[in-house]
Amino acid sequence: MKKCIIAILSVSMLLAMTGCKKDETTKATEGTTTAAESTEASFEESTEASSEDTSDTEATTSEEAPSSEAASVMSYADYAAAELESEVTIEAYVQGKQSWWDDKATVYLQDEDGAYFCYNMACSEADYAKLTDGQKIRVHGFKSEWSGEVEIVDATFEVIDGTWTATPVDVTADLGTDDLINKQNQLVSFTGMKVEASKDANGNDVAFLYKWDGSGEEGDDLYFNVSVNGQTYNFTVESYLCDKDSEVYKAVKELKIGDTVDMEGFLYWYEGANPHITKVTVK
Repeated sequence: MKKCIIAILSVSMLLAMTGCKKDETTKATEGTTTAAESTEASFEESTEASSEDTSDTEATTSEEAPSSEAASVMSYADYAAAELESEVTIEAYVQGKQSWWDDKATVYLQDEDGAYFCYNMACSEADYAKLTDGQKIRVHGFKSEWSGEVEIVDATFEVIDGTWTATPVDVTADLGTDDLINKQNQLVSFTGMKVEASKDANGNDVAFLYKWDGSGEEGDDLYFNVSVNGQTYNFTVESYLCDKDSEVYKAVKELKIGDTVDMEGFLYWYEGANPHITKVTVK
């Protein structure tokens, strides 16, 4: 009887202990689940907050940062100092259109500080019509040189707001000096110069030549000699810039040896100064 009671009591105690252990395990598991859920919720809140912060930062950066294109526009001084074959972006005003063909345009540009020659710039015929005298454009291309002429090649452009027209700068006194090249491609003037003789293909003295050696004909470039202070210089009427129907082309054809003239044109460079004359006035 005693053993039976003891056995009964032992079984009861064992069951009680088993129940307590299960409750503790359940509570521990529930506690762990609750902690995991809490951690996950905190991570989601943190991620959302971080995402919102990043979005705000990106919006601020986008609004405040200047465009790379605008930031890259060079002053004339920066352009002049740039290495040959380097990439350049400038803004300037159209002063003369030399030619257009095969969707390429060659133009003279200038701003208040200097001038640029853009050779074979990508340009549709419709866009070429927009390049009126004084119109401001932005050009992106590469700085290059050909026989002393510094130019922008492989270029594209866009028309932007603004107009300005250059006033010719008198560079007569700079002829034959090292300072003349600093006015390269600018609209310039020459005053009080005397027409000198050129030799045609037959050795005759003439006031002008068709092509540099006299081998050309009507419609080709005109070349003529002028002098000042005892020095003679060779000037050109570029037929693409000023064709045979232009006033300057006709005026040069009427020159006589010994005439005194004032002139305007662009200070192009070819193995030295080779002005492209756009206006001649006999005095």
